Amino acid sequence: MTALFISDLHLTSQREDVTLAFERFLREVPRTGDTLYILGDLFEYWAGDDDVDAPFNQRVTGALAQTAARGVPLYFIHGNRDFIAGAGFADAAHLTLLPDPHPLQLEGVASVLLHGDTLCTDDHEYQAFRATSRAPAWRAALLAQPLAARKAAIEQMRAKSEAQKAMKAAEIMDVNDSAVRQAFADSGALRMIHGHTHRPGRHDHEVDGVARTRWVLPAWEMQPGYLRVTADDCALIDFN
Repeated sequence: MTALFISDLHLTSQREDVTLAFERFLREVPRTGDTLYILGDLFEYWAGDDDVDAPFNQRVTGALAQTAARGVPLYFIHGNRDFIAGAGFADAAHLTLLPDPHPLQLEGVASVLLHGDTLCTDDHEYQAFRATSRAPAWRAALLAQPLAARKAAIEQMRAKSEAQKAMKAAEIMDVNDSAVRQAFADSGALRMIHGHTHRPGRHDHEVDGVARTRWVLPAWEMQPGYLRVTADDCALIDFN
């Protein structure tokens, strides 16, 4: 059995090249019996499940549903761009929503999956927004707005976020070592898999005297790729 992991595709109708690469990946890589995990930020943003019938959203969820129909179980962890995706999205894409973090056994190795933004604790401004935006009252207020107004508000939040990121040191937006160590300790995992930082690679850690491995997934607008985990191997694969 093979487990495949992707994140940070940031799919949008404005980036046809990334969407085509994603569709080709779904056709060519997952085989019947494999499992595909999407660890957040599949979309550039998700405005709500009442937008699931928009042509571009239908295109993406339809491609996922076709993959699931081939016998490839699909699982999804929310990212910071699509954290309000709900049951409507999951039903359309034929996938299962998972909590963040999500512990599991991968080929006998205790592992934990997460989007990765909770590890970036040095970015205090973002963490404050994250805490606010995950509150049920904030989410309810956003979803109560008409779809057009909601999209406009999200676009404003995205523009503000990009402007703030341009003024931050790159290190602030990477993971905090103490947060990583705590996540390993809390989960008991030997392997961690996440995205969000757009810095793909393998990182070795020692926590409580035990060797552990952290895998960071690539961002597709920069480097299309995925992590493949089998009984014999764990490797980042370039999909160019």
